[in-house]
This record gives sequence, C-alpha cells and structure tokens, in this order.
Amino acid sequence: MDIAYWIVAGPLATFYVYAGTLKVIRSRDQLRPMMAWVDHIPLPALRALGTVEMLGATGLVLPPLTGIAPSLVPAAAIGFVLLQTGAIAVHPRGEDRRIALNAGLTVTAAVTIWPATRL
Repeated sequence: MDIAYWIVAGPLATFYVYAGTLKVIRSRDQLRPMMAWVDHIPLPALRALGTVEMLGATGLVLPPLTGIAPSLVPAAAIGFVLLQTGAIAVHPRGEDRRIALNAGLTVTAAVTIWPATRL
C-alpha cells in the first residue's frame, strides 16, 4: 500500500509545491500567462492560496516519512479535493475556461485519500 500511496501522492505533492511557490513569489504579471484568473482575486489571497498549497503538500509527505500525525495525510488529500472543486467553480467566472488540469488534480487527490487512510 505504501508504494501505491507514493506513486499517487509524490507527483501530487511535487505539483503543489511548484504551483504554490509560484503563487507566493511571482508577481501577477508573471503569473497571468499561466493563470488568467489571478486578476480576479486580491494579491494577499493569492499568496495565501500558494501557502496553503505548499502546506498541503507538506501534509502529504512529512507524516508518512516521519510517522508523526498520520491523520494529517487524508486531511491534506481531502483539502486538495476541496481546493480543486473551488478552482473548478472559480475559473469559468474569469477568462480561464481550462479546467481539465483541475479535474485531473481533483481525481488524483481523491484517489490519494484511500491509500492515505491505510498508512
């Protein structure tokens, strides 16, 4: 079960560390080509979203590695499902109609929940 978890959670955590870091350190102008919706939310909210993504990725990786607070793993996965559900609702409101990535991340996070409960 550990191998199945890492096959799914490893790339998911890597994606969220990358995406979260971009949201925290880059300007709106730098993010706009990748994320057309950045003009529709305040900059502090964008920075907070990036921080939440990085913390969620940490919640997927550290508890299984350390054995400390394993209940955080399914909570992080559920949090990512909720985050992407919200993203799917927000993206069509702006110019960004591309939600395939969000749908894929939602499914991946949902699939991560089951092996996460077995750790």
